Amino acid sequence: MSTTAQTIAKNMSCLRPLDKDGLSALGEKGKANPESVVTLKAKTVCEGQFRMQTYVRDLEPMLIDEPPHLLGEDNAPNPSEALLATLGACLAVGVHANATAKGINLSKLEVALEGDINVTAVWGTGDLDEAKTLGFSAVRVKIDAEGDGPQEEIDEIISHSNVWSPVANTLRNNVELTVEPM
Repeated sequence: MSTTAQTIAKNMSCLRPLDKDGLSALGEKGKANPESVVTLKAKTVCEGQFRMQTYVRDLEPMLIDEPPHLLGEDNAPNPSEALLATLGACLAVGVHANATAKGINLSKLEVALEGDINVTAVWGTGDLDEAKTLGFSAVRVKIDAEGDGPQEEIDEIISHSNVWSPVANTLRNNVELTVEPM
């Protein structure tokens, strides 16, 4: 690395770092237990109209709502927007973790997402053509990451993170889903 590049790297404002030793320990735990599965839980409670509070662990609830054109009060992202946000967060976690594992300090990590969704079924109260594609028909993601490593290596980390993202793979793969009354 040239002296100029070293000076730039030293002056670069990096994202708050991850615990590299902790990350390594998590990786080793996964290698030692490759069949391990955990069960995550959430509970969503409707407060009225389309205002939903979702409770996870002991955290403050996450608010989900609908925009006015979908009869909501526009207090929070709607469920489909929240799904995009979740995908973006999962991809960003992967990029940051893999950059850390490779010794790259990131100074910028932004994920822009957009998805195409047909909403004419209106949750089963509108156009119920069974040939209709429900849910997102396409999702596009662009990741802008910069750090003290070569951009080519950061781009490889982005590709690698996409392959190993639990949320991206949930969207790509068929997942067994059951919905039933309590």
